[in-house]
Amino acid sequence: MRKADPWLTILGLGEDGPDGLSAASLAALQEAEVIIGPKRHLSLLPDLSAERVEWPAPFAHGLPILQGFAGRKTVALASGDPFWHGAGSAITRELDAGEWRALPASGTMSLAAAHLGWSLEKTPCFGLHAAPFGRLRPHLANGVRILATLRDGEAVDALAQWLTAQGFGRSQIHVLQALGGPREKTFTIRADQGTKEAAHPVSVGLEIAGDGAAMPLASGRPDSFFDNDGQITKRPVRALTLSALAPQHGEHLWDIGGGSGSIAIEWLLSHPSLSATAIEINAERADRIAQNAESFGTNLTAKTGAAPKALEGLNAPDAIFIGGGISDDMLRWIWANVASGTRLVANAVTLEAEALLAQWHGDKGGDLMRIELAQSKPLGRKRGWNSSYPIVQWSVTL
Repeated sequence: MRKADPWLTILGLGEDGPDGLSAASLAALQEAEVIIGPKRHLSLLPDLSAERVEWPAPFAHGLPILQGFAGRKTVALASGDPFWHGAGSAITRELDAGEWRALPASGTMSLAAAHLGWSLEKTPCFGLHAAPFGRLRPHLANGVRILATLRDGEAVDALAQWLTAQGFGRSQIHVLQALGGPREKTFTIRADQGTKEAAHPVSVGLEIAGDGAAMPLASGRPDSFFDNDGQITKRPVRALTLSALAPQHGEHLWDIGGGSGSIAIEWLLSHPSLSATAIEINAERADRIAQNAESFGTNLTAKTGAAPKALEGLNAPDAIFIGGGISDDMLRWIWANVASGTRLVANAVTLEAEALLAQWHGDKGGDLMRIELAQSKPLGRKRGWNSSYPIVQWSVTL
């Protein structure tokens, strides 16, 4: 179809229904043969001649139904701005550019910022209606303001309890219900003092306050943030390792011998476009990796198994970190099966692993670095240096 005559209009609808919509949006509703959307949105519409179809749950089940209307004038309803944590991108993914157009309304974040008087470009915004509260954890620090959508009214109390458990119970939660519509209601609570009853749809403005630990923004977060059994790349070495891995936009990491998952998690915290898979032979540690990833709100895949066998079938990496279990067979498999240009960083503690890296460095090149760290500790009535095991780090591009 011609771009000027798309069959599908993705229309953003606010809580006030058609009131306040643009002339183009009103015309699209009046000319539609089919209107498909959530039950709540359909209930906001006046009498129209179009066939009404309720979008099923789960959301993905509605996509083939929508595509079945191709060739008929169809309106798909979404909340506010369909392309901010909304249905827009999922709907258009399988459509040609000329098949659709979008007519957004005021989005939830714009309405929330306008209500609170907050600068939207300076306020982190999150869609937590289908994501864990852990996504907020790296941003929790005194004085930070956050805007977020929530699943439903009960999630407000759950969020208050979660903030309190993180040590930020003094945070102010501005509860914003059905903004822009006749049911609009707003009130403010303190996280550690419970909540009034809230109703869907709901968003919140958070003013973070409390005695909880703020997470540093740079690589090398304190070890205490990661649950571990001692198998963890310690903070200074982790910072050096992330620097050597040098994450770039959209890249995927293999973290082999994941331990606590600290390297993969910090890789993911570098930018939301990044992804990672942690491979760990010990099932208990693999479970711990998944728990750590959840506490940071990161989407880290943890696979239990021994490399190189466990590497087969994984999404191709742009970078690989080997933190444990390195062997000649593993390196040979990587060189035979991973694309040229992939970055590899390997850390060795034992003499045997150090000798292996020295051998491969001599053959393949790259950078070989010995990391020696010491911390002060009491020595009688004075102090002395307590040295850690030296780390040999090999960085190379395949």
